[in-house]
Amino acid sequence: MRLEPRTSLRSVGVVAILVFSYSAALALGAQSSFDANVVVIGGTPGGVMAAIAAARCRESVLLVDRSRHLGGLVANGLGATDIATRGATGGLFLDFVNRVLRHYVETYGAGSQQVRDCSEGYHFEPSVGEQVIAAMVKEHPNILVLTDREFDANPRNVTLQGGKILGLSVNNRESGLREEIRGSIFVDATYEGDLAAAAGVPYTLGREDRRETNEPRSGQLYAPWGGQETADSTGRGDNAVQSYNYRIALTSDPANRVSVERPAGYRREDYSSLVDDIRVGRTTRVAGSNAMVLEQDGIGRVVNMVRLPNNKFDANNQHISFLSTDLPEENWPWPTSSWAWRDAFALRLKDYTLGLLWFCQNDPELPAEFRARCLNWGLARDEYADNGHFPRQVYVREGRRIHGAYIFSAFDALPTGPGLRPPIHADSVTSSHYSLDSHAVRKREPNRANLDGFFSMPTAPYTVPYGVIVPEKVDNLLVPVAASATHVGFSTLRMEPCWMALGEAAGVAAHLALASNLRPRDVEVRILQNELLENGAILIYLADIHPGSPHFKTAEILALDGLITGWSANFETPITLTEAKKWSVEFGVPARSDIAQMSRGDFAGLFLDGARSLK
Repeated sequence: MRLEPRTSLRSVGVVAILVFSYSAALALGAQSSFDANVVVIGGTPGGVMAAIAAARCRESVLLVDRSRHLGGLVANGLGATDIATRGATGGLFLDFVNRVLRHYVETYGAGSQQVRDCSEGYHFEPSVGEQVIAAMVKEHPNILVLTDREFDANPRNVTLQGGKILGLSVNNRESGLREEIRGSIFVDATYEGDLAAAAGVPYTLGREDRRETNEPRSGQLYAPWGGQETADSTGRGDNAVQSYNYRIALTSDPANRVSVERPAGYRREDYSSLVDDIRVGRTTRVAGSNAMVLEQDGIGRVVNMVRLPNNKFDANNQHISFLSTDLPEENWPWPTSSWAWRDAFALRLKDYTLGLLWFCQNDPELPAEFRARCLNWGLARDEYADNGHFPRQVYVREGRRIHGAYIFSAFDALPTGPGLRPPIHADSVTSSHYSLDSHAVRKREPNRANLDGFFSMPTAPYTVPYGVIVPEKVDNLLVPVAASATHVGFSTLRMEPCWMALGEAAGVAAHLALASNLRPRDVEVRILQNELLENGAILIYLADIHPGSPHFKTAEILALDGLITGWSANFETPITLTEAKKWSVEFGVPARSDIAQMSRGDFAGLFLDGARSLK
């Protein structure tokens, strides 16, 4: 069960895919070592896309995950996709979205309620997210998936030589055996940055001090939800990590509803402060604001609900509540702790989450009408059938942040002026767009009207440079999830669409490094960009150009190089002589004088399409 070396793989062309567990090993003859050209640690969406991208380039790939279920949060409740501008991110992420939409159309019909509720493929049930991820991986027989493999971030589990990772050790959780994994290029796609840390990559935890970064929303921060920070915000840096939770699939459908039972670890004192909040209507939002109102006299008062198909809801933390599914402070050790500690916290968080729901439905001190409304809701019976209908994965919003070739900050996502773009990175490997968004880092404090750490600040579609996934010190490693950023910068990069796109970039970069015998940091970014654009990645957002549009690739290149300004390519408008000269010089093609009747798109199509590869 050994993947062939790279040269042999290319001559053979096909290698059987197996989701490799201990039971499979017994049937085929257990082995204690594996190797491949590209090794991806972490079956998160970023890891899955890195594996697919490398496999699509005909590299042999090992995709290693601790769980038995690939997909990270996409398969564990995060069904309301976090993207502010649809069309800002493409490539494999957009392929995933389109497959979700196709699933609902083919299963229920184009005019069905399920298709409407899937919101063009951006909203989906956890089981559908997992199903789509599995299907995408299965299409690439040169990916070998190893599940139930635990990698602990201990330096003894990594073999290094001359700044390169030669191999690593994992524990087979089913057999208890230690296994060795070797590769040429490694991708750390864990939410925590475990492999990078074990390999000696420097990293940052917590919040930078505002005096050091001058970033808005950095350091200690108090602000009402939907409002500006208050005078008691010091901006001081600290080691506080934003809170984690579970994204729960809830339903009010009696045919599919599982009642919430009081958990074994129930602690009423965790929730007692809610009684007075609910009786008097106390929230953390700006006074008079109607934002985020959904049954706030019922379950929506304590969880934020987004509709999914089949009468399910993605239940997330309710930001206007002092107490919701987030559990601040207790998660701080997670990024650097062992899996034993993490498992204990995951159980505590599960008990806390179920306890919150049970409290809202049953505690006699709560208003009877409120309890009755909450009792309409339960866990979805047809989700996570092997785990008591509860998610298997903690929502790790932020772990370590590596020190990379570029450190992404708030300023990389904020417009440089009214109506303008954020700074354009010519070495962009994806466009993305979401608010600067972070959750609380501390529980409720006496005499505080808000929770420390919560913020949301609008951005504009931005570009993400290659350097954020290229770590310091280690030469054959890429890190698309625990990327290089400040806490505030990471608060927008941390969304799954961006992580998928960075994973895809990592997979292609790994292939290019292997093909040219280079370190990933030395890969020619323009070649990497060409490969990504050929596969429909969006490197800079243009409102009127999408993958599949005429001259898409050329428009992207012109915009990255600053020759298309503004938010649209306007390829239907006439091209000026000045523009034609600039574009010709940029692409190294002869200028033409017969442009009087040409549109910008005509000129791009006739003279510029494909010229980038000659530059």
